[in-house]
Amino acid sequence: MTIAPSAPAAPFGDPARGAAVPSADATPWETGPHDWRHIARELADDLATDAVEREQAGKPPHDEVARLRESGLLTLLVPAERGGGGADWRTAYAVVRTVAAADGAVGHLLGGHYFLSYCARFFAGPDRAARVERAFAAGQWYWGGGIASQEPPLMLTPTAGGYLLDGHQRYGTGVGVADRLLVRAAVPGTGEPVAVLVDPAHPGLVNGGGGDTFGRRLAAAGGVGFDAVPVTHDDVLGSLSADDGALSPFAGLAAPTARLVSAQFCLGVAEGLLGEVREHGRTVKSSWESFPPQPWQGHAPQDPYVLTAYGELAVTAHAASALADQAVAALTRGLARGEDLDDEECAQIAVLASAAEAAAARAAQDITTRALDAVGAPAALAQHGLDRFWRDTRAHTLREPVAHRLREVGDYFLNGAHPPFSLPA
Repeated sequence: MTIAPSAPAAPFGDPARGAAVPSADATPWETGPHDWRHIARELADDLATDAVEREQAGKPPHDEVARLRESGLLTLLVPAERGGGGADWRTAYAVVRTVAAADGAVGHLLGGHYFLSYCARFFAGPDRAARVERAFAAGQWYWGGGIASQEPPLMLTPTAGGYLLDGHQRYGTGVGVADRLLVRAAVPGTGEPVAVLVDPAHPGLVNGGGGDTFGRRLAAAGGVGFDAVPVTHDDVLGSLSADDGALSPFAGLAAPTARLVSAQFCLGVAEGLLGEVREHGRTVKSSWESFPPQPWQGHAPQDPYVLTAYGELAVTAHAASALADQAVAALTRGLARGEDLDDEECAQIAVLASAAEAAAARAAQDITTRALDAVGAPAALAQHGLDRFWRDTRAHTLREPVAHRLREVGDYFLNGAHPPFSLPA
């Protein structure tokens, strides 16, 4: 028996196949000269054809990043007047979810890239952000690295022409294939954390360590070392300080923006697995057998145990998806307000994003475990690669514990406390 890969996310977005829960397609896509939905779907279908083989081989994702570059999706969020796709975050989230359904690691690569490449708008001034985005679009850069709050900052040493960057970053996404790295460093004297853009082609930068995980094998993640790597004054984009008043409310939206990348990744992986096991459930005898035999025995689509299991999983996905859509809508409104956004509005968006990330992570963990139960013993066969969905989910959620998000939501609900500015891994 072979479980053939199905079209990613189609069970949730294709009315002809009987939509079960809303997918990324359920929200409006950016309209413009490019049909980003069609482009993302074509790329996802391409990735799905050999996802199992590529994941099991575990090679650095140079080819996968090349596919992203060729599709035009890397510069999707860059304004059209700066040479990009001119789309908004609603579209970017939908693209991440579609790609993650086909290949979780590539979806994670793309989501991290979108967040990191957008950070110039959050932390740099408008003129510098425009220069960075024009260069990014012209060079079709893939962005990797990370500016997580829990990362000890690298150290900047002043020189005549800028700075030298030293230290070791324990974890970053895409560090093995990136054209540019965005990292967290400390200003000399004050120790203030800042976002720094680094060209990995400079001497003194060494990749290695921390990337050999059981999931997200193609995310090219891991540690990276810096030994007197030169950076210019212009490469220091801006402050990452969590001190009160250090960041504008608009810059504070960086945290919920990243949280919702995480949520879309989780939902995409869960939907990808459900898409594959649904085809199995329609055609293969149920693994739950009753004694004495019942009239529906041997006919999986009529087996009440199977129907109940899939119903529960669909409800779980539906609920998490609806909350994520609500959070994305709130974030979109907040981003549109720009510097007019106030602290309370930022806090409300951050709490909603934390709730959406927690719900999506729990849904993905539940679905990627229980959906395999519905398949039964064949789910354990390596040739089907169904375990990759569970492994990708767990590798991700271990770095982003749900407990932290729940504490933020609870503190806001009970005490009205604004969530601390904390950027995820």
